[in-house]
Amino acid sequence: MQTTITNQTSIHLPILYSLRHCPYAMRARIAIFKSKQPVYLRDLKLNNKPTEMLALSKNQTVPMLVSSSDSGVEVIEESLNIMLKVLADNDPTQLLAPPNTTLDNMLSLINYYETGLIPANENYKCAKRYQETNIVECRQVCETYLQQLESRLTQHQFLLADTESLMDIALMPFIRQFSKVERQWYQQSPYPLLRAWLNRYLQSPMFTKIMAKHELWVDCHTDIIFGDVK
Repeated sequence: MQTTITNQTSIHLPILYSLRHCPYAMRARIAIFKSKQPVYLRDLKLNNKPTEMLALSKNQTVPMLVSSSDSGVEVIEESLNIMLKVLADNDPTQLLAPPNTTLDNMLSLINYYETGLIPANENYKCAKRYQETNIVECRQVCETYLQQLESRLTQHQFLLADTESLMDIALMPFIRQFSKVERQWYQQSPYPLLRAWLNRYLQSPMFTKIMAKHELWVDCHTDIIFGDVK
């Protein structure tokens, strides 16, 4: 459920500063949605950041989660830390506890793909955008990681098990990003299981909700209650 609220003092909730198409902000919103805990969602553009955000931010970017309590204000600026925070507070589908592994092992795997696939993805995107001659080489670097993920999906429905985990939702926005660079090539690529895994997310009601378009907060100063809250 998502409801527009005009009176910000009526409910006391954490605030998520977000950018709709940023993959880091996207995965933070997915984790919040999965945690079934509401937040105020404030959409923005990076060239027009609200002063309220800048006053609290070290990184000056999104996503950023701001929570207030009697002990003070807590600011979390790294997307993975936001995911861990909200799921530690409430994890109804056990995303932090997939079978046959530990949270530490899962975080190590996520770090492996973050430090390898994500920069490779950026190089691939740039090669396409600027029509560089090395786009195939850039894609092949990404494929090193995609091949590993495809192999994982031959063993179970999700990346670590037959049930969804933090790793799935942490990596999904970046696989989506990869798929959009050369759409025709991707549709013919030798990764049918990865495509099916991604499509399961892209075609889900959850994805429709986390990608809903809202008026920018700096324009309207109207908070949105965001989250899968009944």
